[in-house]
Amino acid sequence: MFILEPHLLMAATLFFVLLAILLYAWERMAMEIISVGIIGLLLVFYTIFPYLDADGNNLLRPSKILAGFSNPALITVLSLLVIGQAIVNTRSLERATQFVVGLSPKNPFFSMVFALIFVLIISAFLNNTPVVVIFIPIMQILADRFSRSASAFMMPLSFVAILGGMTTLLGSSTNLLISNSLADLGLRQFSFFEFTVPGLVLAATGFLYIVFIAPKILPNRRTLANTLIDGDGKQFLAQVTVNEDSKLIGEEAVAGIFSSLKEMTVRMILRGEHAELTPFDGFKLRSGDVLVVAATKKALTNVLATGVGVLSTEYIEKSKSRVGDGKLSQILSEIMITPGSRLVGQNLEQIGFRYRFNSIVLGLQRRTRMIRTKMTEIALEAGDILLVQGSAENIESLRNHRDLIPMAWSYTDIPSPKLAMRANIIFFSVIALAATHLLPIVVAAVLGAAAVIFTGVINIRQAGRAIDRRLFLLIVSALALGTAMYETGAAAFLADIIIQLFGTSSPAVVLSAFFFLVAFLTNIISNNACAVLFTPIAVNLAETLGVDPMIFAIGLVFAANCSFVTPLGYQTNLLVIGPGHYKFNDFVKVGLPLSLLLWLVFSLFVPWYYGL
Repeated sequence: MFILEPHLLMAATLFFVLLAILLYAWERMAMEIISVGIIGLLLVFYTIFPYLDADGNNLLRPSKILAGFSNPALITVLSLLVIGQAIVNTRSLERATQFVVGLSPKNPFFSMVFALIFVLIISAFLNNTPVVVIFIPIMQILADRFSRSASAFMMPLSFVAILGGMTTLLGSSTNLLISNSLADLGLRQFSFFEFTVPGLVLAATGFLYIVFIAPKILPNRRTLANTLIDGDGKQFLAQVTVNEDSKLIGEEAVAGIFSSLKEMTVRMILRGEHAELTPFDGFKLRSGDVLVVAATKKALTNVLATGVGVLSTEYIEKSKSRVGDGKLSQILSEIMITPGSRLVGQNLEQIGFRYRFNSIVLGLQRRTRMIRTKMTEIALEAGDILLVQGSAENIESLRNHRDLIPMAWSYTDIPSPKLAMRANIIFFSVIALAATHLLPIVVAAVLGAAAVIFTGVINIRQAGRAIDRRLFLLIVSALALGTAMYETGAAAFLADIIIQLFGTSSPAVVLSAFFFLVAFLTNIISNNACAVLFTPIAVNLAETLGVDPMIFAIGLVFAANCSFVTPLGYQTNLLVIGPGHYKFNDFVKVGLPLSLLLWLVFSLFVPWYYGL
């Protein structure tokens, strides 16, 4: 163990922060590897070169560096991601999504704009985190509906929530912390609308950037999982039966298209012994009609999820009670008929597929020619691909049959409408408990994550899939760096530089420089830490310059909320990094211009508004 001068330890801390930023931006190594490396580096360095207090205790001992693993922010984010997975799996927010889509059914741009305007408004009155949690699954479904990458929707969601949060006192916990810190310093606290006018100017500026410029910079990134699930757009022949309570009853084709089935191509409608062929103009659907359709796997999954019709009444009714059990939850899989299969030349009814294999065939894909007949009457050929629904256990058992080859990569979970209500109750209970402060958000989130698992909304496998190890380790490493900066005085040192460089300049210049510094640091250490650390510095700067301390405190509010440049900046950024499939550099590319734009607008408007 060696003792270094405090200023050397502070310099080392600043070097580690710079190193972390450069490595994350370089992207030559996986994000999780960089995070583990940074944590290991901090552990070794501060053990060999401890930072001692007056009593000889190491302020950066291993337990302090590793405290991020049990940090409430980390636990909250991971728990909320599990709950979000339950919402997506059950499509429980389908109606909300349909409402947003209905505002502009053919234009994803306007649908996104309407959703973001709503987020901007409610973020002014509710904490940003639950707002983003509510809208993540909605944005995921919107992206899916319009066949767009989720990366085009998630970062705008987080950024707009942050912008809305800087308009009122309750919009962000950062605002409340600064207000409380002012009271601790003997000054008055913020009123509810203390900074609403300049906040709206900044929010409007940022919103215009996000809507019109950010889409040109945002990545269009689809994961391998998305690609495998969606497939290459191949069509399966399937049958949709109009049941007694289906919303398809009475629907009339317009220009040959049924609006509820616009993702499918209807090739034939069977009504009793009569077969109706295209075009279907003026044809009204009745209960019992059988629609022979060509559709992708995603479209057939949507039919199962929304219940517009049924693909196999008997089996689904038998399976309802078993959905939600981890072993028997329903999945879709593609099954190929092998060359030399004993099933070749027989149709599904002759085979008795449903009873023989405890699974049902939802669709059939054959590339050689267009088929216009009932799926159950088609004689199978070698190379045919069957889209099969069954429990994971039953689908896996098909591997034992030499006549069939299950494609493991094609497995897709089927959303269960029955569990949607259960997911909604848990989800909104968590939001209500956190928003009303009946429970801390971390407690409410953990209870919610446990509830969706124990009630069978999702299973352990699905919950584990929602937790991103990159996100987990990124948060821990960011918290460790933030702790080191706080304890060694590195952040306060940077503030002193401002006083030395701009102390003799006009208050407007000092305020602009102060905003720039805090906006930079809030992307490295937590915005809440910035709020606590810089409130006394802001007050001291104002008093030194002879201006109202409230002006600098308001500047601190906006700067501390300017968390756009890194995913480390704010909790909502961490929430969307997984669903949006973002890299570290994505935030830099989109967030840095936004931060610079807000700094410029702030520097021009706020000094004029407050008469500096």
